[in-house]
Amino acid sequence: MTSDISVDLNGKVALVTGASSGIGAAVVTAFAKNGASVFVNYPNDSQAAAAEAVAEAIKASGGSAQTIAADVADESQVSDMFQEITQTAGRLDILVNNAGIAHSSPLETLALSDFQRVMNVHVVGTFLCSKAAIQMMYAQERGCIINTASQLAYIGAPAFSHYTAAKGAILSFTRSLALEVGSRNVPVNAVALGATMTPILEDVPNEVLDVIKANIPAGKIADVADIVGAYLFLASDAARHFRGQCISPNGGDALL
Repeated sequence: MTSDISVDLNGKVALVTGASSGIGAAVVTAFAKNGASVFVNYPNDSQAAAAEAVAEAIKASGGSAQTIAADVADESQVSDMFQEITQTAGRLDILVNNAGIAHSSPLETLALSDFQRVMNVHVVGTFLCSKAAIQMMYAQERGCIINTASQLAYIGAPAFSHYTAAKGAILSFTRSLALEVGSRNVPVNAVALGATMTPILEDVPNEVLDVIKANIPAGKIADVADIVGAYLFLASDAARHFRGQCISPNGGDALL
């Protein structure tokens, strides 16, 4: 399902990290549908086929897309990714830091390695990609960065202390970076997602999903089509006066 929101992204180049499935795939597809040339990032060989399927679907619909591999927590891989973007497209107008992993564990049994991996993908990945993108955007005197956060950064969740800490760090990073670069014609904002039907929720029992749904005033768990409009808006010229803001398409589940 795709968004029915329309913005003008013609002539722009976009990179969406973690775009082989779920929210990232929906966002990169929506960007391409609205005229952007897109890079579909994926982390490793296990997701290469899925990323290629996303890119091929975009091209079959008349869009411009190519896959690009990089573990966003690896500095050398991120450097190589941005070098390839520079050589291929010559510019980058939109960066969506979307790559992430979900993991739950009570603190008493949470392994340091799991804590570090969640922080690395979410926080270090956002830092590395933003740092590389900023240099390109400064040179071209424009661009925008959109970071994927979560409403759980505000309200918390049992057994997700590492995940919520990572998302909270992304929000703080977004605000500080927006103050730092906002005068350089590079808006930096965030989207704090609520419960959204992605592969992460596919294995959750229906009775648990029913409980989640019952607490959402909109009466449903979001489909990806319900949330990509937030990314389209922030990527468009309509959001030119937004700096350091976080918008949350969560159906009223949390009033942030």
